[in-house]
Amino acid sequence: MAGLPRIPIYPLPTEDEIPASRAPWRADPARAALLVHDMQRYFLAPYAADASPLAPAVANIVRLIERARSLRMPVFYTAQAGNQDRRDRGLQADLWGPGMSAVPEHQAIIPELSPRQEDFVLVKHRYSAFQRSNLEHLMRVRGRDQLIVCGVYAHIGCMATAAEAFQRDIEPFLVADAVADFNREDHDMALKWVAGRCGVALSTQALIAALDTETASCN
Repeated sequence: MAGLPRIPIYPLPTEDEIPASRAPWRADPARAALLVHDMQRYFLAPYAADASPLAPAVANIVRLIERARSLRMPVFYTAQAGNQDRRDRGLQADLWGPGMSAVPEHQAIIPELSPRQEDFVLVKHRYSAFQRSNLEHLMRVRGRDQLIVCGVYAHIGCMATAAEAFQRDIEPFLVADAVADFNREDHDMALKWVAGRCGVALSTQALIAALDTETASCN
């Protein structure tokens, strides 16, 4: 049984390294919600805070949050609770150990990405943000059927959330340079799988440009 690995510095994918997506979907600010996935201190501790992939990924998530709020898109966060009961933690304990403690040094979302009062913070129970949460309900009642995913870790919770969104007929978008992972190999695998099986993989700049284009076309 092991906890989180030590994560090496690696470069985020550039625009020309992002795999082409099978899905034809375009992000629409009238339909989309943003999900900031697991950006808690516990999950980010294995990274070098001032280096890639974390530093540029955080900067891109800041851009996504700012644009989402300016376009009145819902912003969701996931955050695991500390000191989970072993029965509640389930099989995750077999792979990852007991998880985080109920202290700010573990549970807190990093200050650069702090939620606002109007945002939604969901308690995270399993890899997918949809598991044992009301994420889908909160999206549906707001007329949202697209989910933009950023955060950590790309090949675990981010990919699982994108896959489950697809299975719930919610169009997922995985932002390639606004996620981070255990290493570049896992990062690239997540992008390739989502792009080929359930969603759209794209850069922060491409995502923002798509949102702006849709906004302009409605004005």
